[in-house]
Amino acid sequence: MMTWMETPNTRPEKIPEDSHWWFNTRTRGLLSVLDRYVAPADNRRVLDVGCGAGNMMHHLARYGRVVGVDNFAKPLMVCRQRGYDPQLAPAEALPYADNSFDLVALLDVVEHCTDDLQVLRECYRVCAPGGYIAITGPAFQWLWTDNDRVNGHKRRYTRAELGRLLQTAGFTVQRISYAFFLVFPLAAGLLLLRRLSGRRQQVATPHQNDDAYQVEMEPTNPLLNSILDGLGGVEAALISHINLPVGSSLVAIAQKTREQRDTGDIMP
Repeated sequence: MMTWMETPNTRPEKIPEDSHWWFNTRTRGLLSVLDRYVAPADNRRVLDVGCGAGNMMHHLARYGRVVGVDNFAKPLMVCRQRGYDPQLAPAEALPYADNSFDLVALLDVVEHCTDDLQVLRECYRVCAPGGYIAITGPAFQWLWTDNDRVNGHKRRYTRAELGRLLQTAGFTVQRISYAFFLVFPLAAGLLLLRRLSGRRQQVATPHQNDDAYQVEMEPTNPLLNSILDGLGGVEAALISHINLPVGSSLVAIAQKTREQRDTGDIMP
């Protein structure tokens, strides 16, 4: 397993997400879908829920002014070192006024939450009428491995399950697609072989906690990483236009269409 830890006095020069094919595939897929609904703008208000060390905030900044919130203190120290001003708070009780943001992002966050519906209801509350929510998360419970457990996941979702959850929270679903479609046969096949052989997945480190910021991802051979990264670029072009039929992750875009009373104070 690859682990990166940041101390409060050290500014990170490079983090694993910068060069790992999995993170690049997720980012490019998300942005290619989101670009079809949210145009770049300087004055739009964007919230990154579960922002961690701010690894996605510079990508989200293309859509407007970004603020972040997370319930782990140590990653937020790194986030502040990168020039952001995040808040320490749980996703179930966001410290913002109603209708505060034009775009709310939960990127591989909701699967960590005990009460995922409450989290989405909070996102609905702080989302402005006409605003959007963008979500990524793991797909298919049958793909559950020890890596899910170690990383603090509570569940994985199907497309239908995530759609119902968003609708129950009040959102109007615009698109939900599976992601990591092109590598899905390989991932599913390796998991099946592991289960048939009785071989357990090796997991070396615990999920990040309040005392350590850690990124856990299987190390990848540089050549393989380059090949998989290339497939991620192809997938980003596909997912921009069509919903992919299967994959190990999901990407969803939903909108708050219901009119709500404006509370006046729109930013923290």
